[in-house]
Amino acid sequence: MKTIDDLDLTGAEFRETDLSGARFIGVVMQDVEIDGLIGNLVINGVEVSEFVAAELDRRHPVRVLIRSNAPSELQEAHRQLQADWESTVRRLRAMPAGSEHRSVNQEWSAIQTLRHLVFVHYSWFRRCCLGSTARFTPLGLAPDFVEDQERQGLGPAADPTLDEVLAVRAEQGSELADWLRTVTESQLAGIAPVPEGPGWPPYAAGKTVRECLGVVLNEEWAHHQFCVRDLDLITS
Repeated sequence: MKTIDDLDLTGAEFRETDLSGARFIGVVMQDVEIDGLIGNLVINGVEVSEFVAAELDRRHPVRVLIRSNAPSELQEAHRQLQADWESTVRRLRAMPAGSEHRSVNQEWSAIQTLRHLVFVHYSWFRRCCLGSTARFTPLGLAPDFVEDQERQGLGPAADPTLDEVLAVRAEQGSELADWLRTVTESQLAGIAPVPEGPGWPPYAAGKTVRECLGVVLNEEWAHHQFCVRDLDLITS
């Protein structure tokens, strides 16, 4: 276990860092922002992650629908997520030209965020929920840690326009909406038909269809929050 004593980390930034099991003792934390997958977080003897989750559910009721196992509620969750993105795209189009390519605090730009969701749909829905063996689209954008991107059909160096990405997003949205209209609860509970062999995600084998769908819907929600946050910063 690493021990860090008497170190001034004022203004430090931790990115893609695993702090599981970390202990902060006698620290000063003021004006701190934490964003990530957080659970069982105890601050001054109080477990706060449940409070945070409850407040997020209050602000964003769609989160409750995303956790449902009922196809009708999952269908409504998807409808609301699409409506939120449509509103944000209208806002983006009304902003100065090039805003879709602007990055804030080294985060993905709006168009990169949309391209990432294209990748999520191909990987976690088409590959995992439908069992597709088709190559991914070059317009999809995966994180750097995804290996063999070109072999899977991705184009890390691609530079599509906003309209090109939105056209793919519209096709994917219709595909998922149609599927949600017919899928049953028993089908959602079944093991995902992930094709054998290499491909992203490599750890999806054995997961249920519902778990894989949950990744898609949660990514849609979370990255919309990130995009709105950064557009607010650009506007201000």
